[in-house]
Amino acid sequence: MMVLTIGLLLFLGAHSIRVFADDWRAKQVKRLGEGRWKALYTLASLFGFGLLIWGFVLARSESVDLWTPPKAMRHVAAGLTLLAFVLVAAAYVPGNRIKAHVGHPMVLGTMMWAIGHLLANGLLAHLELFGAFLLWAAVDFSSLRRRDRAAGRRYPALGLRRDALAVGVGLIAWALFAIFGHKWLIGVQPLG
Repeated sequence: MMVLTIGLLLFLGAHSIRVFADDWRAKQVKRLGEGRWKALYTLASLFGFGLLIWGFVLARSESVDLWTPPKAMRHVAAGLTLLAFVLVAAAYVPGNRIKAHVGHPMVLGTMMWAIGHLLANGLLAHLELFGAFLLWAAVDFSSLRRRDRAAGRRYPALGLRRDALAVGVGLIAWALFAIFGHKWLIGVQPLG
């Protein structure tokens, strides 16, 4: 579990700098330049993500069962991950009402993904991975919304087409991943 823990600390730590050390970040960007800062941030994130994946594979094989979720939780998880995929798609489709209402749909989608996986999995490794992402996303979402309010930032809603595009892309991506990608990448068929 140590490799997973280190990976989570590096990956989520890098993604938490604006939450906990925004002034320090601004000084580093000024000192290093934006390009070098982004390169270091990317390297730390990728290295942390690699450790996170490797650590999760190791931890899953030697993890302790904490509980046995009811089979119905798989359906709840599928619904929450569907919502997560739509939210993530909404983060990239400009001018949709989801982004206008939520502000930061990718982070909210991360919360939905984590909650769904916590409900459907009972290993200690699952609790560490998905619990860490849930905690990070909740703190980050709150911080982002607070910054938006302080800056008076609003996100535009430009029509139903953009809403439909965000929902459609999310649904298609979720279906493809649930049917093909999850088994290929994770080794588990969530809908099978």
